[in-house]
Amino acid sequence: MSLKIGIDVGGTFTDFFVDQEGRDTRIHKTLSTPSDPSIAVIKGLTDIAETMDPPMTLEELATKVKTIVHGTTVTTNATLTSNGAKTGLITTEGVRDALEMRRGIREEQYNNRCTNVVPLVPRYLRRGVGGRLDRNGHEVEPLSLDDVKAAIDLFKAEKVAAVAICFMNSFTNPDHERQAAELVRKEMPEAYLTVSSDLLPSIRFYERVSTTALNSYIGPILDHYLNQLLGRLKGIGFKGLLLIMQSNGGVMTPQIAREKAALTLLSGPAAGPGAGLQYVRAHNQENCIVVDMGGTSFEAALVVGSPVVVNEGEIDRRRLALPMLGIHTIGAGGGSVGWLDEGGLLRMGPESAGADPGPASYCKGGKKPACTDANLVLGYLDPDFFAGGAMKLDMEAARKAIEEHVAIPMGLSIEEAAAGMYRIACMNMAQGIREITIKRGFDPREFPLIVAGGAGPTHSCLICEELQIPFQLVPRESSILCAAGMLMSDLRHDFVRTFVARLDSLDWDVLEKIVGDMVREGNQLLTEEKIPESSRRNVVKLDCRYLRQYHEVSVEVSQDHIDNHDLSSIAHAFHHEHNRLYGYSLEDDKDAPVEIINVRLQAIGEVEKPTFRTEAKSSPNTDHAKKGERSVYIPEDKAFKTVSVFDGHKMLHGNHIEGPAMIEQVTTAIFVGETFNCVVDKFGSFALYRKDRPDLVADLLKGENA
Repeated sequence: MSLKIGIDVGGTFTDFFVDQEGRDTRIHKTLSTPSDPSIAVIKGLTDIAETMDPPMTLEELATKVKTIVHGTTVTTNATLTSNGAKTGLITTEGVRDALEMRRGIREEQYNNRCTNVVPLVPRYLRRGVGGRLDRNGHEVEPLSLDDVKAAIDLFKAEKVAAVAICFMNSFTNPDHERQAAELVRKEMPEAYLTVSSDLLPSIRFYERVSTTALNSYIGPILDHYLNQLLGRLKGIGFKGLLLIMQSNGGVMTPQIAREKAALTLLSGPAAGPGAGLQYVRAHNQENCIVVDMGGTSFEAALVVGSPVVVNEGEIDRRRLALPMLGIHTIGAGGGSVGWLDEGGLLRMGPESAGADPGPASYCKGGKKPACTDANLVLGYLDPDFFAGGAMKLDMEAARKAIEEHVAIPMGLSIEEAAAGMYRIACMNMAQGIREITIKRGFDPREFPLIVAGGAGPTHSCLICEELQIPFQLVPRESSILCAAGMLMSDLRHDFVRTFVARLDSLDWDVLEKIVGDMVREGNQLLTEEKIPESSRRNVVKLDCRYLRQYHEVSVEVSQDHIDNHDLSSIAHAFHHEHNRLYGYSLEDDKDAPVEIINVRLQAIGEVEKPTFRTEAKSSPNTDHAKKGERSVYIPEDKAFKTVSVFDGHKMLHGNHIEGPAMIEQVTTAIFVGETFNCVVDKFGSFALYRKDRPDLVADLLKGENA
């Protein structure tokens, strides 16, 4: 028996999904170890080995593991906490302040107190050097190697650990950057180095310099972590393949991750949307919203046929111009702390109690009330069955924390304060979903909600009520959905080249050469990763805009469109997407020509994915799974009510539950709200539908053996 394991290291828990090649999959969670996340990885593997059938040692388990796909938050945390490496920037003379000037647009137009984000590289370590290229890549002034050497001397004196090199117009001609890089490698061989023309050879200087600096800032952190992880895995005898999850929803080798550390800034959450798509396809749908509420954060992503990818975004207000899934993250998790602002209004997060000390009910020293404490008081969690009983929750500690910090200051009862914390957390998450749907031109009511994370299914019904979403799906493996999704992810490599040209006078030979060059680069990487040609494919996109427009729209084009010089199909695709995003197009306006700015290619190497076992249909009856009853807060009634509690592990395909009710699993608790019912699908997922919309699961309600 060989195993494949997906591992998602979060801020509070580290999740494991084990594919046993045809046998039942296994899931496991362990508390994260922020000081060294690799410790939790080995701890989790040890626990899995001990619970295998038959039990085995950690070393025996390691010999059976064929592949590990790993998602990590170390680079994200380093950025958010400003705990990256000391970094120096070598750039063109006169533009070293671009990191602070950015695009010159005020982030909050009407906020006079809004301050600029602190650059990752302090000004005295941003050194301008002589040398200039024009926009076509022609040398206007030769590079001053003396200036580069002076910058290196400063960096060495200041004990700089990482260097970023980014020159004006280097995307058209990398020669100056390569000369500077050669000197840095010679003088500072131990320093982590990022060269913009290697990482991001595309137009727009601020985006390029910001991404380059960010990559160097987190590079040594990721490199150190991978050394720790690889060392520990080698120590237990692991000789299989290790792959790292990247922000675009694909995986990559550790070597590529070391060189392009910024690709891991959404490493963990990026696996969720692809996994959600696999589950919703059981209901003949190709679109969905995937949400993941863990202990520290809440992520929301949109899937329209495939996970929505954006070409640039921000992390902690810093621009990252690399393709990534369009995931919106907020500080809303089980550990999110409830607090009162200056006006006495109740807020939830973004501060998190994390794994250590954790919520007050963990009894590990936490004194502030967290979302988990509120869920405990409201009856959504069983204090004796948290993590399957492996961890006891202290009801009195939760009540005391809520009373002291929320209830007494607001003049509320403990239960009212807990209900307020719960409702505000749900409203925050509903707003997060609006960010990835309504703001992108989509109606959330038209998408099923895939609910993941240990805390997600406890809040999803109220979120759906707020957004009027009639159908939601909680996978059996919802608490570790991202870990499961990692084993469903393909190898992906993104390439971009700037190519500014009007569509109506396009030089097709140049476009074909650019695409061909990127295809060859992708094939070379996939060959090194031992992906057969039959498992490779390429996706080409063009960043287009109306002439003199500020922002571009990225549209996918087929290779046939390029081979056949099909101008009309490319133009139509752009006009259609522009209309969907902004509500208008200029397709019939001959005075509004379209121009291309960038050509993008994603080289994909498809890998073997785990298959999910299906169940034969059973009867709707759930008496066999009923555990008992308890008092639970019903948001619609603003009151407590005694509801049935079911063992989620005993529920079978076709079993049906009327809401309100609780469904408990070892790693999560599902609250079926007053307006929802639940039925189990063929994969063991819990399909929750509004009581007035049984048509959404009609095939599951037809009865036994239907």
